[in-house]
Formats: sequence, structure tokens, C-alpha cells
Amino acid sequence: MKPVQRLILMGFFVLVWSGPAHEQVCAASLGQNPSSEGQSANQFAEKSSLIVTPDYIIGPEDVLEITVWKNADLSKSVQVRPDGRISMPLIGDVSAVGRTTSQLTADIANRLKAFMENPVVSIVVNQVNSYLIYVLGEVKTPGRYPLKSKTTLLQAITLAGGFTPVAARNKIVVFRFGRDGEGLIKIKASYDDIVLRDGTNQNIELKPGDQIVIPSETMVVIPER
Repeated sequence: MKPVQRLILMGFFVLVWSGPAHEQVCAASLGQNPSSEGQSANQFAEKSSLIVTPDYIIGPEDVLEITVWKNADLSKSVQVRPDGRISMPLIGDVSAVGRTTSQLTADIANRLKAFMENPVVSIVVNQVNSYLIYVLGEVKTPGRYPLKSKTTLLQAITLAGGFTPVAARNKIVVFRFGRDGEGLIKIKASYDDIVLRDGTNQNIELKPGDQIVIPSETMVVIPER
């Protein structure tokens, strides 16, 4: 074999051998890692499924830190009153409940335009006091619990320490506030149906303000007259 042919052949083998490795090096140099990207996407999806609500809705008793840029007299920490409002200097009462922080920020800034030019307002939720659920009756630790992530009925019972020996676990009742002042909605659930039968739809996702009641087996139900 001639020297020129030998060099060409050697160059071909080097090119073929280095091709895939070269692609891997290029991908690494560009920060591309398909497996890690897929894993991150899965982790994001798992964490997102725990979100109670995509946008935080302000509720009664929440504590808000309101800052008006370059105006210390208007900047203050306020707690949302039971009537759903907060009080601000100059503009008076402002409705806060049922709004996001961005919506409330825009409203306050718009009202302040009557007193100053181009007000810059920012709002931070310092304390979340309205996202609560209540577990009552025959559980080991009854009380109110913060709703920090998406929570089901069974998870709430677990947070409260589980049933007591005399709990009527198949007579669970959840009281929920209706929309637009419709009063309380009564939702019934059975632990055995959820766990042992096809009753997973009874393991409802809880909402702020839900009241879970686990009665006792010894309770006497007085019939209506």
C-alpha cells in the first residue's frame, strides 16, 4: 500500500472513531444533558401537582407588607380585617380579600395617583393566616392546620394524628363554605369506602376553611320530629 493511501485510510478510521465522542463533547460543552433535563421536568411536574392554587388569593387575617417607593409614611404592615379590607393613609379602606397581590398592588397604585405622580407600590404577604383547615372530633390532635400544599381528606386526618379508638371513621363529614354566601356545603365520606372499596372520589381535595368532623361511635342520633 502506498504511503498516501495509508495516510488517507488512517485519517478515515480516526474520523469514524472520534465522531460520536466528538458529538458528546460538543453536547457537554453546550450544557446539554438530555437525561438531566428530563429528570428536572419530571421533578417540576411532581412539585407543581402539590400547589394549592396557581395564584395566591388574599384572605382575612393575612398580614401584608405594603411599600410605596420613596414614601415611608405610606409604607406599612397591615392585617386584612374580617370584613376583607385594609386601611391605607390618604386613600382609606381598600378591598383585599379575593384578590391576588398584583391586583391589589394595581388598585392601590391607581388610587394614589390622585395624590402623587407615578406611585410605585409593592406588596409582600408576610403571614399566611387564611389558608387553614380544621379537624374536629375523634382524632388524636384536633385543631386547625395550615394548608401549605395540596391536601386530601386522608392526609388531613393523618396530620391530626389519626383516629381515636371510638371514632366513627365511616361517618366523616366535611363542611365547606359555598360560593357567594350560599352557606355551608355538607360532604360525607367513609374511610372504608376510600381504602377498601372504589370510593377514592370521597378522598376529596381540601380547600381553605374546610371543617372536617369525625364523630364518635357512641354518639346518639336523635330523630327529627
